[in-house]
Amino acid sequence: MNDESDQVLPRVLIIDDSRMVRASIIRHVRDRFDVREEADGEAGWQTLLVDPSIQAVITDIGMPLLDGYGLLERIRSSRLSRISTLPVVVISGDDEPDVRVRAKSAGATDFISKSIGNIELLARLEALTQLARTQRDLEESRAALASASPVDPASGLATQSYLHFHASQELSLAQRRHGALSVMVIEIDQFDTLVARYGAHVAQLVNRKLSKIMATKLRKEDTVAELAPARFAVVSPSTDMAGAAAFAMRLQGAIEHIVMTYREERIRIRLSIGLAAADPAQMQTVSHLIGIAVQRVQAGQAAGGSRVVGEEGEITPDMLAPALPPPLSIDQLLQRLATTGVDARLRAQLPDAIRTLLPLLELIESEHPSGLPLATLARVAEAGLATTAH
Repeated sequence: MNDESDQVLPRVLIIDDSRMVRASIIRHVRDRFDVREEADGEAGWQTLLVDPSIQAVITDIGMPLLDGYGLLERIRSSRLSRISTLPVVVISGDDEPDVRVRAKSAGATDFISKSIGNIELLARLEALTQLARTQRDLEESRAALASASPVDPASGLATQSYLHFHASQELSLAQRRHGALSVMVIEIDQFDTLVARYGAHVAQLVNRKLSKIMATKLRKEDTVAELAPARFAVVSPSTDMAGAAAFAMRLQGAIEHIVMTYREERIRIRLSIGLAAADPAQMQTVSHLIGIAVQRVQAGQAAGGSRVVGEEGEITPDMLAPALPPPLSIDQLLQRLATTGVDARLRAQLPDAIRTLLPLLELIESEHPSGLPLATLARVAEAGLATTAH
């Protein structure tokens, strides 16, 4: 008893405010497809959110609550790839060229008339559902490949599984040695608005731009992964809250100077960053620290965005400035070295010299990788700063 009746039929969602039109389409396709139906675009959208088995959508244009154009906009801008990539067929009694062009521009996969014949309708639906199955199989294969690799092939950053694995090792080491470890969650402000205004493809370009910038700004020992579109996690060993906050400020500054242009519109990126630091006195997990950082990102965005939020609330540049002595004059240091040689005073100023030169050394290492011990130098500078503070 393994005939066609035992096979799972591909599911199609039909959305039309006319019961007669829905019944007519269902009568044509029910032998080849499993059908769900809704009477307006809003109900259709809610069905898409809760039913992952839908492989194609047939929708009318003129409907109450949410018309076909609005539904297409939601589908194509969805952050769920299973929805944003769905084949969508617009079926309309109005076959005017401008209606067809607008539907295609909004993201319709196909446009057919309500007077279409049974055979042609079935042929188009079967082709589109086969395409949807192929796309899903490809995405599943990519996901399986990514889970077995430390690098996400799409973003070039670490995979989430590797981030948790590697960060758990670093956290255990920090807890044993009473060392520092920080977690940052970085999120693009108003990303949903960006998607709605410019489209998913432009939002993806912005997301990719941020990925590349972070890859150049981070140290080799830091690990960064994309948690979701527009949201990234960074785990930094040997870095306390103050060090993480300083990096967050630098990253915000670098991003705010970037202007992207799309169709003569200037797009600026703003970031909210949540910080969490490991507490040597508590047995924490990486997931717990990321969760804390996510909550702080959300608090920063709720307060207006473009904020760095730590344990005590928002962190501003002036809160970090008092902890940092003024930069050392490297010219004066070199002149003293040439005239008086190495003495106790010069040795005492070496941590300050390292702190002053560290941004330049980071730039040199990012442009010309040569294995400079940046982490070791940063620890020397921090140790010198702590000694001065005491």
